[in-house]
Amino acid sequence: MKKTQINITLIFAAFILAAYALYPTFRWYSKSESEREDLERIKDPIVGKILKLGLDLRGGMHLVLEIEKEKIPQGTSLEGAVERALEILRNRVDQFGVSEPLITRQGEQWIVVQLPGVKDPERAIDLIGKTALLEFRLLNEERLTEALDGKIPEGYELLKGKSEESYLIKKEAEVTGAALSNAKVEIGGTYNMPYISLEFNTEGAKSFARVTEMNINKRLAIVLDNVVQSAPVIRSKIPNGKAIIEGNFTMEEASNLAIILRAGALPAPVRIIENRTVGPTLGSDSIKKGVTSCIVGFLAVAVFLAFYYKLGGIIADISLFFNLFLVMGIMALLKATLTLPGIAGLILTIGMNDDANILIYERIKEELRSGKTIRSALDVGYVKAFTTILDSQLTTLIAAAFLFQFGTGPIKGFAVTLFWGIITGIFTGVLVTHTIWNIILGRKKWEKLPI
Repeated sequence: MKKTQINITLIFAAFILAAYALYPTFRWYSKSESEREDLERIKDPIVGKILKLGLDLRGGMHLVLEIEKEKIPQGTSLEGAVERALEILRNRVDQFGVSEPLITRQGEQWIVVQLPGVKDPERAIDLIGKTALLEFRLLNEERLTEALDGKIPEGYELLKGKSEESYLIKKEAEVTGAALSNAKVEIGGTYNMPYISLEFNTEGAKSFARVTEMNINKRLAIVLDNVVQSAPVIRSKIPNGKAIIEGNFTMEEASNLAIILRAGALPAPVRIIENRTVGPTLGSDSIKKGVTSCIVGFLAVAVFLAFYYKLGGIIADISLFFNLFLVMGIMALLKATLTLPGIAGLILTIGMNDDANILIYERIKEELRSGKTIRSALDVGYVKAFTTILDSQLTTLIAAAFLFQFGTGPIKGFAVTLFWGIITGIFTGVLVTHTIWNIILGRKKWEKLPI
C-alpha cells in the first residue's frame, strides 16, 4: 500500500505539472484572432508560455537566403560574413515582432529564415533582403556635367537618387551606419511627413561634427545601398551627433528603414533563392486534418483495447489519454513548437503505448495459465514484460535522439514528440496502469482477471 501511495503521488504531481503548463495554451486558443494579435503586439507574458504552432500549422514564410560571396569585403571571411548576417537578421526579425522565428545556417553560404504567422510577406522580404549599408558622402556639384559626359573624376562615382536623378558622389564615405547608436521614426517637417531621426555614438558624433564643420555650404549625400536618399546642404557644424533622413516616406517605409538601420548593415548582399508562403487557410486545414487523424487513431486503438481486453483495455485507454496529455504538457513547459510531423510523432506514440499494454497483458495471461494467483500473475507480468518494453522503447529513443541532433526543422519536430512520447509512454504504460490495477485489486477480490 505504501508503494501504491507513492505512485499515486507521482502520478498526481505529473498531472498537476502538465495541467499548469497547458493552462496558458488553453486560455490562448480560447480567445479570438484579434484578441491574440493584440496580446502579441503588447507582448503579454502569456505569449511566452503557450505551446507554439509551427510554420506548417500556423502559416507564414519560409525563405532561403544566399550570401553573395563575391561581394564580401576584403579581409572578411565567408564564415565571419555568414555569422554576422545571422546576428543582424535575428535583430531585424526581433524588431519586426515575429513570434518564434527560426533563423539558422544551412550549408556553407545559405541561411534559412522561417517566420510563422507573418501576414505581410512583401514587407518581410523587404526588411530581410536589404543590405542597409548607410553612408554619408560628400557631393561634387561643380563637375557633375562633365561626369555625365563620361569624364568621372578620380575618387568619385555617379549614383542615382530615389527619383532617378544623378549625383556625383565621393567614393569614400565620411561616416557610415556602423557609427549609429539609434534610429527612430518621427513625424514633422514642412509637410508633417514621417522621417528617420539618427543618433551617432561618441566616435560617430565626433566624425560627423568634424565633417560638417569643414564642409559648410556643401552638400552631404545620405546614401543607402548605393541609392541617394537625400542630399541636404550643410548650414553649420552639427556637434550633437544627430541627423535626419527625409524622403517622402510612408509610415511603414520609415518604420522598416529605422528597424534595419538599428539592426545594422549586412556584411554582403543576400539574394533569396527560395521563397515559400504557407497561408493561414492551409495551416488551419493542416491543423484540422492533423487533429482529426490523431483523434481517429486514438479512438481506433482505444476501441480495440476496450473490446479485446475489457476492463484491462479501459485502463490502457486511460494511460493512452494521460500519455498524450503529459507529452503536450512537457512540450508547453519546454516552449517547444508543435509541427505537422510532430502530430505524426504523437500518433506513433499512441501505437507504441498500445504495444506496451499488449505485451503486459499477454504476459499476465501466460502467468495465469501457469497457475499463479491474480495478484502474483499481475506483478510478475509487469516485471517480466518491462524488460521487453524497455528494450524496444530504448531503441526508438536512441533513433529519436539522432533524428533531433542531425535532422532539420520538420524532422526535429517529429523527433521531439516521439522522444518525449516514449518517455511518458513508459511512465503511463507501466507505472500508471499497474497502480490502477493495485487500487482495483485492493478494493475487490476477483476470481478471474477481466483482461
